[in-house]
Amino acid sequence: MKRIIPILLILSLLIYFSSCEKDDICVNGDTPLLVIGFFDIEDTTVAKDVPSLRIKEVILDSTLNTFTDRTALDSIGIPLRNDVTSTSFAFINDSADDEETDAETGNIDSLTISYTTRENFASRACGFVINYDGISITLPESANNWIQDISIVQQTIENSTNIHVKIFH
Repeated sequence: MKRIIPILLILSLLIYFSSCEKDDICVNGDTPLLVIGFFDIEDTTVAKDVPSLRIKEVILDSTLNTFTDRTALDSIGIPLRNDVTSTSFAFINDSADDEETDAETGNIDSLTISYTTRENFASRACGFVINYDGISITLPESANNWIQDISIVQQTIENSTNIHVKIFH
């Protein structure tokens, strides 16, 4: 009898701890952002800040909140819409508000980013995330464009750690 009680106690503890499941916590389950790096047009290997950068999503008429608005940055992450196959943005260099009219001032270039979406099952806790394939970018030509060239580095967006697009100015 003295042997049976410790054995039953050990067995019951083993059964108790082996029946526990991992917590369903989603760590890496976010849809990735499009990462854009800004580079010098004269020396394409040198990152170059865009002064007082503001980016607005055109259709929703909203300023992006994935980075600090109107700061000098050499790279950013921007969200693409997953309910359509293209997203249009107004990239505003030297952004400011006109004191008299409150209108947006600065040099504005409009970019349309086209893509296809692909659902990817991340985990039971995270569910599905959207990845983007076949990235292409359209910039209407204008003599006033501050963006002088665009290079797509990765046509597939599966993470937010690498630069996907380089913009030269």
